[in-house]
Amino acid sequence: MQELIKLDFVDLACAVGLMGAAIALSAWERIGLELNLAIATGRTILQLAVLGYVLEFIFALDNPWAVLAILSIMLTISAIVARNRITQKIPQMLPLVWGSIFLSTALTMVYTNVLIIQPDRWFEPQYVIPLAGIVLGNAMNAAALAGERLVSTINASHLEIETHLSLGATPQQAIVQYRKDAVRAGLIPTLNQMMVIGMVTLPGIITGQLLSGVNAREAASYQILIMFMIAFANLLTTVLVTRGITRQFFNSTAQLLR
Repeated sequence: MQELIKLDFVDLACAVGLMGAAIALSAWERIGLELNLAIATGRTILQLAVLGYVLEFIFALDNPWAVLAILSIMLTISAIVARNRITQKIPQMLPLVWGSIFLSTALTMVYTNVLIIQPDRWFEPQYVIPLAGIVLGNAMNAAALAGERLVSTINASHLEIETHLSLGATPQQAIVQYRKDAVRAGLIPTLNQMMVIGMVTLPGIITGQLLSGVNAREAASYQILIMFMIAFANLLTTVLVTRGITRQFFNSTAQLLR
């Protein structure tokens, strides 16, 4: 199997030509996405270039504290993004989302490291950083989808919730169906991807491994592991986030806060 063909600056400049063509097409069709596409192109180049240098530095250090530092930064950014998409009006939302994503990612990574991959060192950057990054990114999206769904539903259903409370229901009982629907909403993208993976799409990880010359069966095995990691982490994240949001909407006397 041929080794990975390296891309130089000329190749990347040619790749930018694709975005130039996309901007030109948007202008030709008067879609109005030229500025958005240009900004997205610039951010993609800048962010991934910086990431490449940072990861190269982390890999060279080969130090557990450096690995934990980069993962902490990634975790905090993902929590902030998810919080912003859910709501900024609930005071404790950021620590709630941060803790939920942290717990689900940590449990997933410990299980995977100890029972499945079993690297020589627990902090092996080659495995820990990319796998944790994938789990964090997906947990962030699941938290945002489930959290936003639950918050918007509660805000639109005050009368129904208060009716349940007046009939003797606890806060958890009053919104139990809303929580279930929110968790399902957070898991829909993951379940849809799992249903058609390998049939309609080739995921980024398996594509990257194939490009780097990894055996196709080995690449498929890692993709199976990753999908199961994502499914567990996303479900746990959405359960924790929705449970925490429920507490934020009620006071100590089980009254709905407006």
